[in-house]
Amino acid sequence: MDSVLVSACLRGVPCRYDGRDKAAPGLDDAVAGRAVVSFCPEAAGGLPTPRRPAELVGGDGHDVLDGRARVVEDTGRDVTAEFVDGAHRALAAARHAGCAEALLMPRSPSCGRGAVYDGSFGGELVAGDGVTAALFERNGIVVRPAPGV
Repeated sequence: MDSVLVSACLRGVPCRYDGRDKAAPGLDDAVAGRAVVSFCPEAAGGLPTPRRPAELVGGDGHDVLDGRARVVEDTGRDVTAEFVDGAHRALAAARHAGCAEALLMPRSPSCGRGAVYDGSFGGELVAGDGVTAALFERNGIVVRPAPGV
């Protein structure tokens, strides 16, 4: 059976930074007939729920993986190590389940694909990928934003 990794918050797990979920209405149709691996890289990296909002500063997830950018909370606390660790744990889970695709939470500093918040905490988006999305792409896992979010 084909497997797909899905951001846990999109599956109704209250693991977002604000302690809520972001259940996606079109998700069931998108994953029909496939084994689903629900995963939250931020929680897996050791961050609590709820937690302070975090954004990418100095680049996107690819830049974080290359050591040129950071993930920082709105308080200024650097949480780069937790995001990178969570991304590697998500990759291990995806590989273990044989996932060739991931449906991830848009705009997230972990899971965003194509657009992420700009690091100003002002709600502005810039082109780029989150840390987990970037790591998946580098390892051949196709990353798509979840439908209906």
